[in-house]
Amino acid sequence: MSMSFFECVMRPKLKLFILISLAVPIVVSSSNLSFDTTNSNTTINDRAVDIIKGNRPLRPGTKRQSSLKKQSRLLSLFTIVKFDNEPCYSSSGDSGICMTSTECYQHRGVPIGSCANSYGVCCLSLSTCGQTIRENGTYFVNAGYPEGLNNTGTCQVTIHKLSPYICQFRLDFERFSITGPEPVNHQCDNDQFIVSGSNPVPVICGLNTGSHMYVDAGTGTSPIILTMVTSGIFLKRNWKIKVSQIPCDSITKADTGCLQYYTGVSGTLKSFNYEPSSGLHLSNQDYTICLRTERNFCSVQYSACDDQMNNRSHAFTLTGNTLGQNPVQANVGSVGSSPCNSDYLIIPCVSSKQGPVASGMNTCVDRLCGGTLNTDYSTMPTTVMMSDLFGYLFTQMLWKCQMTWVIVVFV
Repeated sequence: MSMSFFECVMRPKLKLFILISLAVPIVVSSSNLSFDTTNSNTTINDRAVDIIKGNRPLRPGTKRQSSLKKQSRLLSLFTIVKFDNEPCYSSSGDSGICMTSTECYQHRGVPIGSCANSYGVCCLSLSTCGQTIRENGTYFVNAGYPEGLNNTGTCQVTIHKLSPYICQFRLDFERFSITGPEPVNHQCDNDQFIVSGSNPVPVICGLNTGSHMYVDAGTGTSPIILTMVTSGIFLKRNWKIKVSQIPCDSITKADTGCLQYYTGVSGTLKSFNYEPSSGLHLSNQDYTICLRTERNFCSVQYSACDDQMNNRSHAFTLTGNTLGQNPVQANVGSVGSSPCNSDYLIIPCVSSKQGPVASGMNTCVDRLCGGTLNTDYSTMPTTVMMSDLFGYLFTQMLWKCQMTWVIVVFV
C-alpha cells in the first residue's frame, strides 16, 4: 500500500490535513467475509480515516462523523472485493473452485487460472492415497498423477462433509482406466473401485471415464471411504475422480436410492465398463438409475445407440451370445417361453407399441433382456416407451447396454 500523510501549517490557527491515497483492494471470498454493522452507521471508510488520524471512532450521529462521511465519498481508502466460492474452469477444461490465492495454498491446491475478474484464482484441489477430502470440488487422483500408476497396492482417501447440511456426494469419473474383469465370469478380481461407509454401491472396474455415481452422505459425521485396489504391473492405471458435495436443498440432489441421476430432456445411459469392441458387462451389479422429471413432459422413450464397430449392434446385449456377430432375439418379462430371470433391465411398464393396443394383448412389460432392445420377441431393435413418466429407471443384476432417451410430450 502506498500512502502519504502531510501536515501543512498555513496560519497559527489553521491546520489542513491532506490525505493522498491509492485505493487498496481487500480481496476476500464469501466464506471468509463477515462484518457486524448491526448497531453502527459508521462506514468502513469512516473508521479507516479515524484510525489514520489517531482518533477513536465517534458515536453515530455526531457532526464530525457527518463530515467524515463527506470525505469518504472523495477519498476511498479501500476497495472490498467479495466473490463466491463457485466452480471455475481452466483453458484445458479442468474444473476448480474460485478462491483467494491464500485459501488455495491452505487447501493444498494448484492454481490453474484466474477468476472473479482476476481477483481470485481457479484452484484445483488434488488428493491422493492416505489423504482426507473436506472441500467441495476436490479430485481423487492416482499417485504420480497425471502419469499412470503401474504397481500392486491400495490407494484410499477419506471424505468428510464440509457442513451438516450435505446429503450426498457425487463422484464424476473424469478419468477412470483400471484393469477390467476376468473374461469368464466377468468378476472384478484384479483391480477394484470400492465405496464404503454409505448405502450399498457395487464394486466396479475397467473403463468408466465419463460415468458417475451418487453416494449417500448419511445423517451423522461418519466419513465415506474411496478405495482403489490395483493388482499387477501390466497396465498403467489412471484415475481422476471429482468429489462434489451436494447440499440437502440443492436442485442437483438425487432421489434416495439412485446410484446415477440424469437431468435434461435427452441423454445417454451406459453400464459400467461399456466399450463396444471389448468391454465386458460386470457381474453382481444391482443398482438404480434415475431420470429427473422435466417440466411439461409426460413420457420417456429409449432407443439403442448406433454401434459402428460391430456387424450386429452391441448397444443392448444382456443375455445370449452377446459377443457374437449374429442377431440375438429380444426376451421380455419374468414368465413365458423366454423369460428374463438371470440378467435383465427393468423399465416400469415399457412398450414398443405406439397408440391403442388391441384387446387381450399386454400393454407393457417391465423386464428386458436378450440381445435386442424390443418389447416383442424380435431380432429387430426398436424404440420403446414408458407410457407414464415414473421418473426413474431400474437396472438389476448384470447388464451391458447403451441407450439414448428422448422425452416427448403428448397433447
